[in-house]
Amino acid sequence: MVEAIGWTLLGFVLTEAFSWWIHKYIMHGVLWKIHKTHHEHTEGMFELNDIFVLIFGGSAVVLILLGVESFDYRFWIGCGISLYGTLYFILHDVLIHKRLKWFERPKTKYLKAITKAHRAHHKTKEKDDAVSFGLFLIPKEYFNEDGKER
Repeated sequence: MVEAIGWTLLGFVLTEAFSWWIHKYIMHGVLWKIHKTHHEHTEGMFELNDIFVLIFGGSAVVLILLGVESFDYRFWIGCGISLYGTLYFILHDVLIHKRLKWFERPKTKYLKAITKAHRAHHKTKEKDDAVSFGLFLIPKEYFNEDGKER
């Protein structure tokens, strides 16, 4: 059981690191034409950027299927990626972008910092000059009490 928890946490942490790198260098790089739909106002519930969900989610499904027979590390890493994706959806799509109106404004210091960091990321509509590419690991400047990004 401890091993399963360890692999799941590793999958979660690696997904945050991998997502940060992909977001900064790929989404704000060669795949900007797809990702920029997330930085612009779009009508409707979906945007072209949502294609990345299929890529990340697909990798989790493949790992789970490869490891399900023996419940080996691939299964648990896939579960960690899936946990990351679920929390990402709740925080990013529901809480921050209000794609579904499930929650009020964040009240905890951590959730407020996530929101501030993401707002700072969206200050630019351009490929370059964006900041704060992760979701769960937030630079400490976004934890300030005055409510403004620095």
